[in-house]
Amino acid sequence: MKNILILADGSIAKHFVEWVGRKRVAENKYYVTCFNEGATPEKMGKNITLIKADPTSYARIRHIMDDIKFSHVFIVMENKEDAVYTLKNIRLVEDKIRIVLVNQWDDPEVGRDEKNVTLLNVDELIAAHLYDHLPNVPVVAQNVGLGKGEIMEIHVPFGSTFAFRHVGSILQRKWKIAAIYREEKQILPTNATTILPNDTLLVLGKPMVLDGVYRTINKRIGLFPEPFGKDLYLIIDFRTDKENAILYLKESLYMLEKLEEKSLFIRLLYPNNFELIDEIKQYESDRVTISICYDDSNIAQLIEYDIQEYDIGLILNSIDTFSHEEIMETLYSLRKVVYLFGDQLLYNIKESVILMDNDRKMESISSTAFDVSESLGLELTLCDFDPEGDFESKKIVIEHYETLAHIFNMEIKIEQKVSNPIREMNSKENVLQIAPFEKDLHSGGIWRLISTKVQDFLLTSKKHPKLLVPFAIGEEQ
Repeated sequence: MKNILILADGSIAKHFVEWVGRKRVAENKYYVTCFNEGATPEKMGKNITLIKADPTSYARIRHIMDDIKFSHVFIVMENKEDAVYTLKNIRLVEDKIRIVLVNQWDDPEVGRDEKNVTLLNVDELIAAHLYDHLPNVPVVAQNVGLGKGEIMEIHVPFGSTFAFRHVGSILQRKWKIAAIYREEKQILPTNATTILPNDTLLVLGKPMVLDGVYRTINKRIGLFPEPFGKDLYLIIDFRTDKENAILYLKESLYMLEKLEEKSLFIRLLYPNNFELIDEIKQYESDRVTISICYDDSNIAQLIEYDIQEYDIGLILNSIDTFSHEEIMETLYSLRKVVYLFGDQLLYNIKESVILMDNDRKMESISSTAFDVSESLGLELTLCDFDPEGDFESKKIVIEHYETLAHIFNMEIKIEQKVSNPIREMNSKENVLQIAPFEKDLHSGGIWRLISTKVQDFLLTSKKHPKLLVPFAIGEEQ
């Protein structure tokens, strides 16, 4: 049992004592002192003892504190001079007791140099609550956990990229959806739980990460490559990309111009042609930064450092460069979007294509597919090419994309055909293929002979450019 002394006077004190009596804590016993009429409610809780005394009197305060051992003292008084005198009296009686002082006068000097005193500024508290009611402002837990914003409440608006998605399809790295509130009911979500517009999500994570999550949930279309990062990163490996280096650079610049307020960082690996290096350097500008690596050791570590240092969201490279195992593994582990150059140039691309299956990964990459299609001005097509004609199994995925198309006010084409998906894809012209970024992608060898998975053929054809989109780790089989 903890004894708590409340020195009460004024309207705030009256409401506080009402709360104390209503929200009963069995382990607490409260003693309330007051000397003005109306400072306490008419009905007092059973765990509250009222003491008629003047808290500004040293003799009265000492008598009260000598009789009872208090763990905390709350000073909730309307008059500043009374509060200051009361604080001094308490310190004369007990200099180490924990005190909570309510500063109702916006005076930073009151209680500032006192030890073991928690100051509550009324004006700041009201301003903070008013701020929380502004639109587009996340609500964070003030008195839970560290109280630094690691617990946040986020409303899901209509048109959000999170609406109509399963929880398991959302990449949750360094943060977590802990609960969903819908129609005044709490839902403890599983991977199969669908997020709906007007839901409120309770999320946990690092404050900086949650700030990005909040922006992502409330964003619509046009911020690609966010939420994976902000800027672009071009890798040119002189061993494999020398002949096409300028072409890849120009395509990257085209992508840069299509995206708003982004920068391009270029990393040159294994440089052995100084004439080509000089030509590339001519493209350097305020939005384009070029870095050269003359040390061929720890390339993967260097790439990881660059990506983290510059807040990279989209990595552009050739299939040959990407196919180096250490680069592929590094980019997968960092969960970034990867663009792979194709023989057909980005300037000529008119359509983005997703080869469907009934996997939830299709749902996970949907928002990015709409976003990049909108940013680049491409039509988006879902291609359900199935040798067995099993279209029913893709019905849920198609409904998900049609719902997002309606929300984002975008057109989407559905193409269904009983055919080999690889053959059909190879017959298409001027398309960007969008696919999940699988952990195991194979560029050739025996895998092509024994595999029936579309992802095992992604790196075998260089005809079409490809966009590999990360998905929630829990979806990978």
